[in-house]
Amino acid sequence: MKALIFCNGEGGTFHDPVEMSQMFKAQLEEQGFAVELHKDMACLEDGDHLKAMDLIVPNWTMGKLEGDHWKNVEAAVSSGTGLGGVHGGAGDAFRDNLGYQWLVGGQFVGHPYSGEYSVTVTAETSPITAGMPSPISYTSEQYYMLVDPVNRVLADTRYGDDESVVLPVVWTKMWKKGRVFYSALGHTAKEFRDCPEVLAMTIRGMVWAAEGKVVSGN
Repeated sequence: MKALIFCNGEGGTFHDPVEMSQMFKAQLEEQGFAVELHKDMACLEDGDHLKAMDLIVPNWTMGKLEGDHWKNVEAAVSSGTGLGGVHGGAGDAFRDNLGYQWLVGGQFVGHPYSGEYSVTVTAETSPITAGMPSPISYTSEQYYMLVDPVNRVLADTRYGDDESVVLPVVWTKMWKKGRVFYSALGHTAKEFRDCPEVLAMTIRGMVWAAEGKVVSGN
């Protein structure tokens, strides 16, 4: 299978885009992927090349995805290419592109809490979370996001003084023929090193998204 990662190495570096993308590249290569890693968006100019990918991983906090770049990404996912991403690199990306936010299934709004919290695997059956410990103790920012109600939520967390509010953390969805995976976990590469089960779940999610093209026969 083939994956394309594009990351912003100039701005938004507080999310470790290059180091994190290199980590994803190495992990996906262990799963048998041929991986392209790009530090700019020139790789999005060839729509046919994107459609030939099994997986696209955006790791680009904020910025703009517009014109042919957006049209080519959307067309690739619509035709069956999977999309997988994490935290701000996919969920706080391209804030003025509502179509992109709909495709991903959510958009970052703010941090209700930062520190140690629990992530609970939901009752949904999925190869992404099968056998994962629950709850997972995680130390990072919590992400409050506007989310698509069609999302299939695989893990969540709670916040508020009485912890009565449920925040989706990990989900999947379909975008026409393409599979989409998103996890709000992963503020920095160090968090993945400190919590290897979250890294494992993330790579499983990306593999799941990539496998959609094989399953559908595209």
